Amino acid sequence: MTVINKVEREIAGRTLSIETGKLAKQAFGAVMVRYGDTMVLSTVVGAEPREGQDFFPLTVDYRERSSAAGKFPGGYIKREGRPSQKEILTMRMIDRPLRPLFPKGYFNEVQLQNTVYSYDGANDPDILAMIGSSAALAISNIPFNGPLGAVRVGYIKGGFVVNPTADEMEQSTLELVLAGHTEAVNMIEVAAKEMPEAQVLEAIKLGHKFIVEICDMINELTQACGKTKDPFTVPDTTELVAMLENKIGAEYLASKALEIKQQRQNKAKELFDSFKAELMPEDVPAEQWKYSPELIRMAIEDFEEKVVRDMILSGNRSGGRGYEEIRHLSGEVAILPRNHGSSLFTRGETQALMSCTLGTAADEQMIDGLGAEFGQRFMLHYNFPPFCVGEARRIMGPGRREIGHGALAEKSLAQVLPSQEDFPYTIKLVSDVLESNGSSSMATVCAGTLAMMDAGVPLKAPVAGISVGMVTDKDGRYVLITDILGEEDHYGDMDFKVAGTKDGVTGIQLDLKARSISFQQIEETFARANSARMQILKVLHGIMDAPRPEISVYAPKILVTKVPVDMIGTIIGPGGREIKKIQETTGTKIEIEEDGTVFISCLGGYGHKKARDIIEMMTQPMQVGKIYTGKIVSIKEFGAFIELAPGREGLCHVSELSSGYVKNVSDVCSVGEECQVKVIAIDPQGRVKLSRKAVELENASDN
Repeated sequence: MTVINKVEREIAGRTLSIETGKLAKQAFGAVMVRYGDTMVLSTVVGAEPREGQDFFPLTVDYRERSSAAGKFPGGYIKREGRPSQKEILTMRMIDRPLRPLFPKGYFNEVQLQNTVYSYDGANDPDILAMIGSSAALAISNIPFNGPLGAVRVGYIKGGFVVNPTADEMEQSTLELVLAGHTEAVNMIEVAAKEMPEAQVLEAIKLGHKFIVEICDMINELTQACGKTKDPFTVPDTTELVAMLENKIGAEYLASKALEIKQQRQNKAKELFDSFKAELMPEDVPAEQWKYSPELIRMAIEDFEEKVVRDMILSGNRSGGRGYEEIRHLSGEVAILPRNHGSSLFTRGETQALMSCTLGTAADEQMIDGLGAEFGQRFMLHYNFPPFCVGEARRIMGPGRREIGHGALAEKSLAQVLPSQEDFPYTIKLVSDVLESNGSSSMATVCAGTLAMMDAGVPLKAPVAGISVGMVTDKDGRYVLITDILGEEDHYGDMDFKVAGTKDGVTGIQLDLKARSISFQQIEETFARANSARMQILKVLHGIMDAPRPEISVYAPKILVTKVPVDMIGTIIGPGGREIKKIQETTGTKIEIEEDGTVFISCLGGYGHKKARDIIEMMTQPMQVGKIYTGKIVSIKEFGAFIELAPGREGLCHVSELSSGYVKNVSDVCSVGEECQVKVIAIDPQGRVKLSRKAVELENASDN
């Protein structure tokens, strides 16, 4: 008989429940997590490692079923396809805090799947998927040093709100996603409107209190399930590491003094290849080797980690930099002549080339998820080609890493964009990382600031970013290192990226390889990152001190006007006839939103202003005594009919066509001719009477 176990607790004013034993019983662990009416099924399964495998193949999947919100998928095929950006980012948010909690050397395949089956429109399922993944692992037989909890924290109307609803998040100036265990936090994601570091830390401390409650719930569920973990022994590489230190230790340490990354890598490869050749001779059968290839590779990894960490702890970083020293910074703008904006930013051996493209409302990215469809007017795409790290590998589309790094840079810059009313453009940034040796996402933030300023985007403030690392010894002593290299990221305990302006934080991403980070370490990291950010902002200011006053001549010119909603049909006309006519005659593109906002754009010239005048003529009442420019559309014996705007005509009687005597109308005007006329009367039926004579007399008196 199946036993169903369920735990419930009130978290931030709503009931969080985690249930197991009812669904997906053949999985190693399966839970249904519910918060409000949002429900996520999280499952985990595992498999023995493949022969020769020397890495941990953790796979995390997260999918949002359209049916969860009572919707059909968009597009022609009504079946969910590849994951959306939101789904990919959620997969990364689940993976990052869980991965450090598996034992070192555990190479069994682990697969987590999270499926959203119900969405209430208020409670985001991503947090539930993080909690569910942790709970599924905790009740399974898979070795896992959890559990893990997760919350979202917002800042709304002067106060922090834990797990705010979707509507509340619309008003929030902070979005903090936090994960951790009962001891401390181990993953931080932040998007903020220039929030001071001290305030962000306050939010982190508040969120952790709720994380502890969630972990207690999972522990209660785990005890009720009573499943034991599979035994696992960490492979012992002590003997091999000692051999490496004895045989190549001195040469390897000396190679760290080489200035160029590629030189250091080549020397390390040469040393390790000779070591492997000695232990795995080609003329000896593999079954006779004393050590397996997997154990040798693990030992090399452990040896490199030990050397790098010992160097940092002793104050001897690669390249000879101090703990707080930033590598050489440089940058330039307008290096791509036909782009609307461009920049190149270099920090040491990390380099990002950025282009900025300005578009109209029609260029917005439409986002169709569980919530209402909406347009995204700012986007940043990040590319990481293999040549940027001197590698040759298969060239594919953007992976999870590229999506994640682009999203971090995007949200860090989005906080300082002008409002759509002030700058009605769709903005697309593309970052191509041309060189990489540490924190290319933060280089992308700096390059993005420069490229948008080059394009004339009136940013509220420049944004810069830096990554801070940490290395801890066995006694708990730790050092923080600013502007980490790739190897310092790989072998260190953390990669703490902080982006912001001179006034506060706009984006944060913390990845830990250690189990956790203390509040004191977070506070110290914030101070270190703030100091570095001020240095970088000074450099950016030296490259470009303000956005260009005018946008590129190659960018579209856009005007925004507002019309009454009941006049939208008038502008469009039957079958779109009127709006097409305006666009053709003015060389513009016109987009009208449901609230009456009209976006008018053109490439070159001043057609956008002419189209605006026409639309205002069509939608605003005619004013007696005002002069308009119109086109003669027909001639009669008694006068000429003049079109002032599409659908808006008036009659200029023969007696009002000229200050002199007019025998025949065709003597003084012709069809298609443009002329200025004054409105002299509008009768009760709305018929407009015009006078060209009145304009002539006014002009004569002015002269």
